[in-house]
Amino acid sequence: MTSVSLRRDFLTRPIFSWARKVMPEMSDTEREAFEAGDVWWDADLFTGSPDWSKLLAYPPARLTAEEQAFLDGPVNELCGMLDDWAINWELRDLPPEVWEFIKRNKFLGMIIPKEHGGLDFSPYAHSEVVRKVSSRSCAAGVTVMVPNSLGPGELLMRFGTKEQQARWLPRLADGREIPCFGLTSPDAGSDAASMIDNGVVCKGTFEGREVLGLRLNWHKRYITLGPVATLLGLAFKAYDPDGLLGSDKDLGITLALIPAHLPGVEIGRRHLPSMQVFQNGPNWGKDVFIPMDFVIGGTERIGEGWKMLMTALAAGRGISLPSLSAAAAVYCARTTGAYARIREQFNVPIGKFEGVEEPLARIAGTAYLLDAARRLTCAALNEGRHPAVISGIMKLHATERMRIAVDDAMDVHGGKAIIDGPQNYIGNLYRAVPVGITVEGANILTRNLIIFGQGAIRAHPYLLTEMTALGDADQVRGLAAFDHAFWAHVGHTVTNIFRAFGRSWTRGAFAPAPEAGPATLFYRQLSRHASSFALCADMALLTLGGALKRKEMLSARFGDILSELYLLSAALKRWEDEGRQAADFPALEWCMASGFKTIEMRFSDILANLPNRFVATLLKFVMQPFGARAVGPSDALVHRVAQLILEPSEARERLTPNLSHIDDDRGLARLEKAFALVTANEDIAKKMRTARVRDWRDALRNGVITQSEADRLAAAHDAVSKVIEVDDFAPEALSLGHAKLHEGRKYPQDVNARVAS
Repeated sequence: MTSVSLRRDFLTRPIFSWARKVMPEMSDTEREAFEAGDVWWDADLFTGSPDWSKLLAYPPARLTAEEQAFLDGPVNELCGMLDDWAINWELRDLPPEVWEFIKRNKFLGMIIPKEHGGLDFSPYAHSEVVRKVSSRSCAAGVTVMVPNSLGPGELLMRFGTKEQQARWLPRLADGREIPCFGLTSPDAGSDAASMIDNGVVCKGTFEGREVLGLRLNWHKRYITLGPVATLLGLAFKAYDPDGLLGSDKDLGITLALIPAHLPGVEIGRRHLPSMQVFQNGPNWGKDVFIPMDFVIGGTERIGEGWKMLMTALAAGRGISLPSLSAAAAVYCARTTGAYARIREQFNVPIGKFEGVEEPLARIAGTAYLLDAARRLTCAALNEGRHPAVISGIMKLHATERMRIAVDDAMDVHGGKAIIDGPQNYIGNLYRAVPVGITVEGANILTRNLIIFGQGAIRAHPYLLTEMTALGDADQVRGLAAFDHAFWAHVGHTVTNIFRAFGRSWTRGAFAPAPEAGPATLFYRQLSRHASSFALCADMALLTLGGALKRKEMLSARFGDILSELYLLSAALKRWEDEGRQAADFPALEWCMASGFKTIEMRFSDILANLPNRFVATLLKFVMQPFGARAVGPSDALVHRVAQLILEPSEARERLTPNLSHIDDDRGLARLEKAFALVTANEDIAKKMRTARVRDWRDALRNGVITQSEADRLAAAHDAVSKVIEVDDFAPEALSLGHAKLHEGRKYPQDVNARVAS
């Protein structure tokens, strides 16, 4: 008898038997969610000792020449066609010519392969298109985004039969079919297992022939593009009461394609989600019969719908909303920095006040971080990966941090951002934020249950193997697999105890890091925190077991730490990929200081609330012997970061790239013009400040400035006056608009705003 068999029979077997009894039962939807997608850099972070050379070796996401040409051509042309005020308050929709342009130029088929008539763009190109279009119009951004994310196109590409792909993908690519996907119903939001939408296997007549199919009944709501969709993707529970497909009666969640013209399909009226006018609404089906070849993937895919959805979502959730959110943060950085530079109070640009510098720095740092994470995630997706945990991190933190950036932008702009009208370039973005927070998995659920709950199982080096072994019906095989994984897990934990102890007591001084100039220290701190995270997660799993699933606040804090580790890794990767730009280093340093503070505070909260107080005390001794010491960005750093968006520079352009710039004499175009004029005249303004003269006319009369300089200042003054103007409306126009809104009609196109100082 070998030492391994002795260990297995006398040590492992009792543990194996005990663990099988106490392991909580996993629902089918939970199991399929865990099996969907794959792992990537999150798995390295879970080891406790991430390999930084691997991160830095990942090729950055790049556009092909064809993708760049599309951005420079059709995307810019589309942006020029978009009037966000008219779309939201007059038309309540995209204009017909915009819909036609989107379809004709295959915006709805960016991800569809060329063999089926699509553009076959990379995830990064998809992200860049959404980013630029949404910086011009949220409604247009969502319209372009949704068909290329979770929906019939993505599902057909991954799971459809060859016949389904040949039939539907060309029609989706060129806009002959407008898709939507129906998942959410009044009875099932986040809990998909509780949906009552159903399909019963039966025989029926379709196009004059009796065929085997499904009779469907459903009620869906919140369906983006639903009111204009011609092809519905539908999630429902399939049942086979007569055994026409076999012995199983309850077949599980299934996905199918439903042409909207079929008898029994009813497309409802429109929702108005937070005053956003992208097409969204409910739909119903009453005894809708479809043949089996309308099931995505055919009969063999019946019951696999939830796994299919989770696999598709693992990619789409990492692109769409993170792209829109990153664009919003960058947009806020550019506009708020410019506004704070040109808007003066007490003869001083408001951006010079320390109280304003703090939100400016937060906006700039957030913009740097989110775009870094977006690029890194797209790099993974470009390689064909589908990192489910990372996609959840991106959806949650991109939308939450977008909310912070937009709130800060509103605070700095003050009344300028509150008074609605064509000159307001922030207000509609503010209203759109709750939509991003809620869709594709509500953020509360994602933070408390998904990121760490899924990450601990999928990304942990051994846990999924152990769980699979415990659930193996063949106990002999399961015991052998469990024995190997369990003792490897023990060795991993012991290693992390010593690793975390050494790195924590030395404050990461000797933790592994690449040679990265002034950023080397940041890598060391992340290595330190990664080892503490791996150890603390293992101890929580050991002491709480399946009960950790119900400790949602603890799970949320672990998820926050894992998220910060990923986001900060992305910021370091960006700084490296962009050539270690010294001028950008304050933004990187702000991200690190803020992230380290969050990590240490979350560790402190976990240790204060871990139920096993003995283990919590030991962990505190190992991981936080000196308590939570990180204090966040210093005042001096905040000042340096705020300056990045207050003055023209290459650093500002790198921080706020590839937004839509249309010279339409509206709010944003006026702001860009005024910012350029004001900053170009800074030398003249300094002369006036030195002479203690506030008005340029007095400066001209007193000989402080020349006539040419006075003309330049006058032009800048006029440009600033146009920026700070806000809109007002005739009372009858607003009353009419209010009445029409309550009748469910569009605003008349002749309701125009009058600009007033």
